[in-house]
Amino acid sequence: MKPRSRCSSVINGALPLLVVVVICGLSPVARSQSSDSCSTPASLAAGVSKLIPFDTSNLTCFDAWSSENFIVRYTSSGSTWSFVLSAPDKGGYVAVGFSQDGAMVGSSAVAGWSSGNGVGGVAKQYKLGGTSSRSCPPDQGALSLVAKNTLVVAQSSRIYVAFQFTAPQPTPYLIYAVGPSNTNPSGNGDYLAQHRVYTSAAVNYAAGTTSSAGGAADTKKWHGAMAGLGWGVLMPVGIALARYFKKHDPFWFYAHISVQGVGFVLGVAGVVAGFKLNDDVPGGDTHQAIGITVLVLGCLQVLAFLARPDKSSKVRRYWNWYHHNVGRAAVACAAANIFIGLNIAHEGNAARAGYGIFLVVLALVAVFLEVKLWRSRRSG
Repeated sequence: MKPRSRCSSVINGALPLLVVVVICGLSPVARSQSSDSCSTPASLAAGVSKLIPFDTSNLTCFDAWSSENFIVRYTSSGSTWSFVLSAPDKGGYVAVGFSQDGAMVGSSAVAGWSSGNGVGGVAKQYKLGGTSSRSCPPDQGALSLVAKNTLVVAQSSRIYVAFQFTAPQPTPYLIYAVGPSNTNPSGNGDYLAQHRVYTSAAVNYAAGTTSSAGGAADTKKWHGAMAGLGWGVLMPVGIALARYFKKHDPFWFYAHISVQGVGFVLGVAGVVAGFKLNDDVPGGDTHQAIGITVLVLGCLQVLAFLARPDKSSKVRRYWNWYHHNVGRAAVACAAANIFIGLNIAHEGNAARAGYGIFLVVLALVAVFLEVKLWRSRRSG
C-alpha cells in the first residue's frame, strides 16, 4: 500500500501542468512487457488508470498507428474531452496533434516522453508553427487543456500520455509522431527534435473509427501544385514564346496558345481546389482575393483571344496593348500570390527559394532575349 500512497501524493501535490509520475509496485515480468491493444478488455490496466487524475473507466479505444503500436483512448463529458495515448517507450517523445486538415503544420499537439531514468515522464502542449524545432514552441497551442490533468504515466515499457481539454468537438484529424530514440527533449529547453516518423488520420469520434487523412491535406497539395504550375510557370513561359519567337511563324503562335491553354486549365483547377479548402488562416483572405483576380484576368485573356481582330483592323493595336498588359499583370499577381501561398502553407525556405530561382533564371533569359530582339530590330 505504501507505493500506492507515494504515487497518489505525487499526482495530487502542488505540481504545475507537467506532472512526473513514479512507477509503483511493478513486477519484473510487467516491466518487460510493452504491448497494449483495444481487444477485450479495452480499458486501461489498473496500474495505469489509478495514476490518471480523471475517469478512465469508459474510454473508446482504437488502434491509431499499427506500425508504431499507437493506441488512442478517449471519451467526452459535456465539452470536456479526455484522451490517453499509449505507445512503446523507445527513449524519445511521442505526440498526438489535432489538425483541421490533416497537415501537421498549423496544428496543436501534446507530446510526452519518459524522464530517462525509468521512473516518470513529462507532457507539454506544442504549437506546430513550422517544420523546424524552434518554430514549435512548448507551452503554446490552441488546446484549452484542463489544468493539472496533463501527464505521462510510464509503465511496462510503455508511456501513456493523458490529458483533458475543453472543446465542443475535437478537430477531425489526428497527427501522430515519434521522436528520435534516446533523445530527451528536456535537455533542449523542451524543444522537440524533428520527428523520426509521423502519420495522420481522420477520426469519426461518434463511431470510434479512423481512416487515412487524405482529404483536405491532399486537396491543399493539389491546389498548390496546379495553381503554381499553371499560373506561375507555364503562363510566363507562354508569354516569352509569344514575344521572342515570332520569327518562327507559325510555331510561336501554336506554342504560345498551347502552353497558355494548359496553364489556364491547370490554374483554374488549382483555384477550384483552393475554394474547397476554405481555410481560416492568417493571410488567407489576401491569398484568395489575389487568386480570384488572377482567375478573372485569365478569363479576360481567353475572351480576348476569341474576339481577336484581324491584323489589318484599326483596333488591332489597342487589342495588342490590352492583351499584352493584362497577361503581364496576371503573371505578376500570380507570382506574388505563390509566395503568399507558400507562406500560408508553412513551406520551408527551400520551396520559396526554388520558385525564386526559377523567376530569376526566367528574368535573366528574358533580358538576354530582349537585348537580342532589340539588336535585330535595330539592324533590320
